[in-house]
Amino acid sequence: VMTHAVRFQHPRYTIRRKFFRFFGDAFHLYTDDGELALYSNMKRFRIREDIRLYADESQDQELLRISTRSIFDFAGAYDVHDSQSDEHVGTLRRSGFKSSLLRDHWTFLDSGGQEIGTLQEDSMLKALVRRYIEALAFFFPQNYHATVGESSVAEYRQRFNPFILKLDVDFRADREGRLDKRLGIAAGVLLSAIEGRQE
Repeated sequence: VMTHAVRFQHPRYTIRRKFFRFFGDAFHLYTDDGELALYSNMKRFRIREDIRLYADESQDQELLRISTRSIFDFAGAYDVHDSQSDEHVGTLRRSGFKSSLLRDHWTFLDSGGQEIGTLQEDSMLKALVRRYIEALAFFFPQNYHATVGESSVAEYRQRFNPFILKLDVDFRADREGRLDKRLGIAAGVLLSAIEGRQE
C-alpha cells in the first residue's frame, strides 16, 4: 500500500479525466509505473467550490483539498491543503484577464502568500486557436511550463485525445525540490478541471 508521503514523491504522473456530460468529472492520477496515487470525483459546475483528492475510488481517505476563496473572484485563488496534516501547502492564483484573452497564466504562492513561481501555457498561437475556434481545440493539446525563480521545475503536456483528457506531469527538471509536488500536482488537477472552460 502506497503511503501518504510516497504518493507525492514520484518524478512523473499522468492525470486522466473521464468526461461525464451530466454527472461530473472523474480524475485518476497515476504514477509513472501505473499505480493509482490520487482520485477525485468532481461534481459538474463546482469548480468554484472545491476539489477533494482521495487515495482511491472508495473516497475513504482524503489526501489533498483544493478550495477557492470566493465564487466572485475572477482571478481565482485556489488554496491547497494537505488533508492529513491540515497544512496549507500553498496557493495557485489564475491571472484572470491574461488567461481569458491570451495564454493561460498562473502564479504559485507559498503558504505565507509570497509569489514563488509561475505556470504558463507555452504557445500563444495554440492558445488563441483553442479559445476562438472551439471545433479545432482538441487538435491543439495544451502544454505548460512551470518555473520557480529562474529555474524550470515542471512540464505539463496534454496528449491528443478527443475522448479522455490525459495530462502528463513531469517534475524531473526540479532536481533541487524547489516546488512542493503537492502544489504541482494540484496545478495539474486544476488545469484538467478547467479544460474547455477558459471562457
